[in-house]
Amino acid sequence: MTLEEATQGLSRLFEGKDSGLGRTLKLDFGDDGAVYINARSAPNTVSNDGGDADTTISISLDNFAKLQSGELDGTQAFMSGALSVDGDLSGAMAFGSYTASQR
Repeated sequence: MTLEEATQGLSRLFEGKDSGLGRTLKLDFGDDGAVYINARSAPNTVSNDGGDADTTISISLDNFAKLQSGELDGTQAFMSGALSVDGDLSGAMAFGSYTASQR
């Protein structure tokens, strides 16, 4: 998975909708870049802009692809260190629940 593919997939889930998450989220893919989701605004917006977020999820693009396909469980990824969360942990849980419900 590339940053562009991740951004497009997240745009389909969030862009132009009101997810009800009510916070900002950043998926930090390290050297590959980041995706910023503003779910505080309605409709939600998705971009590759940086910036501070209520919740930052750090994960590799490879592991993110596995999460999206269901090959990797979010809790397992967090417990094993494949995914880390900075900021509001409930934001990561809400993000996971929302994305799972949209599959």
